[in-house]
Amino acid sequence: MADKPKKPHAIVIPYPLQGHVIPTVHLALKLASQGFTITFINAASIDHQISKAQHKTDVDFMATLLHVFSAHIEEVVAQIVASGQDVHFLIADTFFVWPSKIAKKFGLVQVSFWTEPALVFTLYYHLDLLRLNGHFACPDCREDTIDYISGVKGIEMKDTMSYLQETDTTSVCYQIIYSCFTDTKNADFVLCNTVQELEPDTISALQTKIPYYAIGPIFPNDFSKTILATSLWPESQCTQWLDKRPHGSVLYVSFGSYAHVTRSDLEQIANGLSLSQVSFVMMMPDPLPVGFQEEVADRAIIVPWCSQREVLAHPAIGGFLAHCGWNSILESVWCQVPLLLVDDWKIGINLSYRKVITKEEVSDNEFRNRVKEVKKTLGNAVSPTGSSEKNKVQFIKDLKAKIEKIDQAKNTKSNGHVQ
Repeated sequence: MADKPKKPHAIVIPYPLQGHVIPTVHLALKLASQGFTITFINAASIDHQISKAQHKTDVDFMATLLHVFSAHIEEVVAQIVASGQDVHFLIADTFFVWPSKIAKKFGLVQVSFWTEPALVFTLYYHLDLLRLNGHFACPDCREDTIDYISGVKGIEMKDTMSYLQETDTTSVCYQIIYSCFTDTKNADFVLCNTVQELEPDTISALQTKIPYYAIGPIFPNDFSKTILATSLWPESQCTQWLDKRPHGSVLYVSFGSYAHVTRSDLEQIANGLSLSQVSFVMMMPDPLPVGFQEEVADRAIIVPWCSQREVLAHPAIGGFLAHCGWNSILESVWCQVPLLLVDDWKIGINLSYRKVITKEEVSDNEFRNRVKEVKKTLGNAVSPTGSSEKNKVQFIKDLKAKIEKIDQAKNTKSNGHVQ
């Protein structure tokens, strides 16, 4: 009788920030539903120094991830392997700097999980090219269009990630980004939480350099609910308050768990919301201007944290003032809520160019129509015959072939020793 095929066993490790934990949890659940065995390591709970750093400064937190975290991961992985469990591959967030080292040491297939758009991935992937062309890491960087990266038609410096616009290349954040993308070039596979049809040129160009699979959006089957908690903080309930508001009348305001808003910007945002007379839900852990909450109490609810999927899915929500986090964009599109943010997909307004926005632009129905079209693209991608589903199936097939190849090599080596 032939041996029963092994269930592929993965160790999954999310980056300990909210926007990374959520899609990683849902990726693990989707793989488990495909028959995979999953050992999920909650990164925030195994390193006490990270927990302490979270109560200090962002620099302390990042420095711990860069210099200390890998030793703890190596210890935990060693314990799992030593326990006799037949582990086959490691799924770790791309922003970690150590996955290739750990995977190689324990003979695991390395899968890098990128939770952001492919465009951001390819810009980081080509840091050396950006530096060579004077767009990065130089005293007087160029400000003209970046048009020499394969798969990117052209992007302005002001539209690139904030880390690319910094001049200090000695910072901890820079060290992490540079090191993690150096490490990722050794990965066996890269999974990306995006959709092929949204970034076709960028993804195709990346696939000529590295095995790259667009499998997003990675949502639970029931979008607004999940059987597994993914929030790092207690969630406030907004549903009852929203139930009392007219359809499409409420603005949702959130800048995520890690985006930094200066006190001056926060005051201006608060003033704008106060003058707008619009009803809104505001997720804001930072201290608000004195008297603001009392001023808007009759038409607003302000909470430190909430279930964003639940809020966006509510029919009372009519718009989203966002920080452009990828989870927020995908979730807002899925719920067909226009954003105050972007240009390329025409699903919202970019407020970062410091130009006057008219009321006609903000209320334009074009955005609602466009967001419906992009939502359709997302829905088609995750359908049984969609691109993301096909890419996921192909990834699983390629992964199993890689695991089998490694197992055969191990058996050959073992038999050789016996002889």
